[in-house]
Amino acid sequence: MQPYFLPYIGYWQLMAAVDRFVVYDNIQYTKKGWINRNRFLRDGSDEYFTVPIKKASDFLDVRDRELAADFDRDRLLRMLEGAYRQAPEFGAVFPVVERMVRAPMTNLFEYIFHSLVETAAFLEIRTPLVISSTIAIDHSLTAERKVLAICRAMGADRYVNPVMGGALYSREAFAAESVRLELLRPRPREYAQFGAAFVPSLSILDVVMFNPRETVREMLSEADVVPAV
Repeated sequence: MQPYFLPYIGYWQLMAAVDRFVVYDNIQYTKKGWINRNRFLRDGSDEYFTVPIKKASDFLDVRDRELAADFDRDRLLRMLEGAYRQAPEFGAVFPVVERMVRAPMTNLFEYIFHSLVETAAFLEIRTPLVISSTIAIDHSLTAERKVLAICRAMGADRYVNPVMGGALYSREAFAAESVRLELLRPRPREYAQFGAAFVPSLSILDVVMFNPRETVREMLSEADVVPAV
């Protein structure tokens, strides 16, 4: 999976459903994607928060990108605090958010990977996280061929992908490598957000601010892993 900063709950459901979770560091950074931004709830509507990065070539990998020198961590924290100060789990969650946002790394991948480790620990997800560049494969491979090479190198007999990415891969190609291609389909759950109309698919930050950790742990299993067809 690509590295994302505080991604939606489906990312964590996938992490909780597998034996090992590979995070790409040697993958090209994509503009207008979700690598360094996500959505949160403010005044009843969804808004974006962003970790700014230095201007650089669009062809650089995520691990070669740096955070902007003027990234104001305090400003981001104030914005998130203002949005969620009255949320029921704010007291338990915000110290974790502070550790992630204030992390001293200046490299984009290192900063995001640290946030993934912190969030997984908070959610009590014990799945090992593996950085893609540490796996002994031909890293010039791309797309499905790279995924299959990773599966071979790690001795995998199944590969689980989010359901919306199912069209990217061929069940037959995986079967030829004795790997089952499976798709994770979340079962969305609504929850109270300050009594207003529910806004879905926000950052995991929103989920943990409004739900006790035990409830979030239950939500992690509210997804179906089904064979690709």
